Amino acid sequence: MEEKQKFNKVAYDNAFIAKTYDRINLTVPKGDKALIKAHADRYGESVNGFINRAISETIERDNDARK
Repeated sequence: MEEKQKFNKVAYDNAFIAKTYDRINLTVPKGDKALIKAHADRYGESVNGFINRAISETIERDNDARK
């Protein structure tokens, strides 16, 4: 792929992501990143997918506990 085409795709992808998603910068203790990645890999998920699932399930569980 030509350099200009690569740049255009990256720019397009970045614009789409900025318009469609919110970003959260996550900081974890040293070593936890590897544990999180290993866990996600074990279940066939990306780290991002695992973190989103963990957040969604925790919110759902917490909301159910308040009922």
